[in-house]
This record gives sequence, C-alpha cells and structure tokens, in this order.
Amino acid sequence: MSAISHHIPDAMLTAYAAGTLPHAFSVVVASHVSMCLQCRAALEAHQSVGGAILETREKVAVSSSLKSDLLAQLDAPFRPEPVYERSGVYPGPVMESLNGRAPKWKSLGMGVRQDIISAGDEGSVRLLYIPPGQAVPDHSHNGLELTLVLQGSFSDETGRFGVGDLEIANEDLEHTPTADEGEPCICLAATDAPLNFSAFMPRLLQPLFRI
Repeated sequence: MSAISHHIPDAMLTAYAAGTLPHAFSVVVASHVSMCLQCRAALEAHQSVGGAILETREKVAVSSSLKSDLLAQLDAPFRPEPVYERSGVYPGPVMESLNGRAPKWKSLGMGVRQDIISAGDEGSVRLLYIPPGQAVPDHSHNGLELTLVLQGSFSDETGRFGVGDLEIANEDLEHTPTADEGEPCICLAATDAPLNFSAFMPRLLQPLFRI
C-alpha cells in the first residue's frame, strides 16, 4: 500500500472519539483508522484524554430504576457481537456494516456500480465501483461528503487520492472525480445530504439511485 497523504481532520477525530459523529461518517472514519497508523495513533490520544477527563469527574447519584435495569442486563444471557476482519480490499468496519456479506452491486450506468450499505435521516454510506478512466458526473454538495479509497485511485480538481486516502468535500467544492488508469477504483462514500449534479440526466435519475 502506498503512503497515505489525506487524513482525518482533528475535529472529526474528536467527534468520533466522543461518539457524536453521525453513523455514516463514523463508518468511514473507522475504516480509515483501520488503514492508517497516523490517524490510529491520533485517535488513541483523543481516547486517552477523554478517559482521563472521565476519571476526574465527581461521582453522581444513580437512580434505583437505572440500577435495576443494569442488573437485569447483567442477568441476561451474554451474546457477543461478531468481530469482522478485513476481507480483500474491505476493512473490518466495512465488513461489519455489510454483516459479513459480499457487496451487492447495482449498476448506475457507464460501468459505475454502487451498494448502499445504510441510509437514514442523518445520512447514507455506500460502496462505489468506478472503472478505470470513468468519471463520476460533475457535482457540488448540499452538505458534507467523505470518500475513502479502498482500491485503485481517483483524481479531481483538488488532487489525487489513492488507497487509504480520505477526501472531504463540502458546499464549497464542485468536482468531477475520475478513476485513474489501472485497476478499478472502489470507494467508501458517506454523505449527510443529496449531491447537487450539474447535468440534467444525473439529476433526473438521482431519486432512483438515492445519491
């Protein structure tokens, strides 16, 4: 794997460590952290600071109902959550979101495919498969978009993004991401609002493709 050049901003790592980052973005951040030693070390530093703050807080009274609820949970049978490991180009957090299954690709045209992993009021996260040399239609953003490269690479107006790189796009960026020559580009992308496509046809198909 080549060196990772585009990382998670410190403020986003802080939100992730605090558990306040929306689910779709958390999947992307967790996946990047699993691939990037630099961001993993930074996250551990955030978590250590958070743990130290918790240890210094004063003790507070706990209601009797909360105590009984906790005791009931302790008495319940233990059902460990499955632990998913990396599979091919897909990091463990992606495999967890897929519940261990292989991607179920659906065509978007021109060889581009997607698998919507989850979608809700706070945003959506999906896998994208883009053939070499193929461009995603020109678009801007109504919110935030995180794109993590899992295989291959793509380039746009801001530069080149290879395996492990994270592009963060906001309302100020209009771009046309294009997969570089070589192997197909597979990305994990999360958005908190629909994209704003420039051309008529992508806008027409947008509700169908849920982008």
